[in-house]
Amino acid sequence: MMNLYTAYYSSPVGLLKLQCSDQYIKSVTFSNAEGEIQNDDHKLLHACAKQLEEYFAGKRKQFTLPLNQDGTEFQEKVWDLLYKIPYGKTISYNELAKQYGDLKAIRAVASANGKNNIAIIVPCHRVIGSDHSLVGYAGGLWRKKWLLDHEAKYHLGVQQMFPMSDPLSNEER
Repeated sequence: MMNLYTAYYSSPVGLLKLQCSDQYIKSVTFSNAEGEIQNDDHKLLHACAKQLEEYFAGKRKQFTLPLNQDGTEFQEKVWDLLYKIPYGKTISYNELAKQYGDLKAIRAVASANGKNNIAIIVPCHRVIGSDHSLVGYAGGLWRKKWLLDHEAKYHLGVQQMFPMSDPLSNEER
């Protein structure tokens, strides 16, 4: 039986739930937890929180944590491709399917992207529509926009990658 440890990290995009086994980060997900939060004391959780803090401060562009999330062989290949998308860059689902080697797999690639449980670190937020629109993000499009604008600020020196002409201004936070 695998031990699972949990901690919470308060970030600019909301509370993140961090989970690890004895050897790997297993998930980083957006949380709506309220009240008293129990944090397990584990070196991987501390390392994950530290690297996230550096990312949000604009000082970290690549994470160096041991990762392992449970998925099919197909999903794991897609997640490996996601992990390789450079900081401050975006690609379309079509481009991701092309990198996978099968343009017909675009829906399956999009589905695998949506099943990524290691948000931010495995940067599924960097995948956008082929028309460069913000589409689909489990954490909400406002978070996706925030993360992309954050990376643009530190990578490209611009304040916004996606101007407010998009529909996000009407979306509930």
